[in-house]
Amino acid sequence: MSKNIRVQIAKRAEKEIKNGFYVNLGIGMPTMVANYISENKNVVLQSENGLLGIGPYPSEDQVDPDLINAGKETVTAIPGASFFSNAESFAMIRGGHIDLAILGGMEVAENGDLANWMIPGKMIKGMGGAMDLVHGAKKIVVIMEHVNKAGQPKILKKCSLPLTGQRVVDRIITDRAVIDVTEAGLELVEVVEGYTIEDIIHSTEPQLIISDKLVLKKTR
Repeated sequence: MSKNIRVQIAKRAEKEIKNGFYVNLGIGMPTMVANYISENKNVVLQSENGLLGIGPYPSEDQVDPDLINAGKETVTAIPGASFFSNAESFAMIRGGHIDLAILGGMEVAENGDLANWMIPGKMIKGMGGAMDLVHGAKKIVVIMEHVNKAGQPKILKKCSLPLTGQRVVDRIITDRAVIDVTEAGLELVEVVEGYTIEDIIHSTEPQLIISDKLVLKKTR
């Protein structure tokens, strides 16, 4: 995925963050969202490794090797940030104090199942905090490419990879569209400039409900 597309997705995901939210950004592309949060929003970013008040990525002269997020990336801390144990961090998550979690995804099923923590046969460092986040955060937004490198859909009728959580995803944001998970099925609510409704239908395995309020978005 090109950097421009990653930025496009991160900027769209930022719009899900409301003023006053406590937000957890997952490992990978979701961490980019921190760079695009509006200055007009009072938002507190939480990391499951024990930091409340994450700032944007540091410039070269700001890098502190001891200040990292859950993805082991160097970060900055905003004024008033606090540090605490991993146990306290997960108490915040499990206690329902996180308003929004933005996570990456390998696969999402039409019923909201999420697979994002491992591929069988490949080395992993651990499951991270995703399994707690998908059940503890009040809203789950997944950001990812719409199709894999082989051009096959990543939004499926049923996930083929080990699940992170069942029926946990509220909204999917991809490089092509924004899709909501509803009781009636997957609802297409936005189409990115350069794609058509037919493009999204053909690159999504489950049947889509076309929203009455469908928005054709521009990436600029």
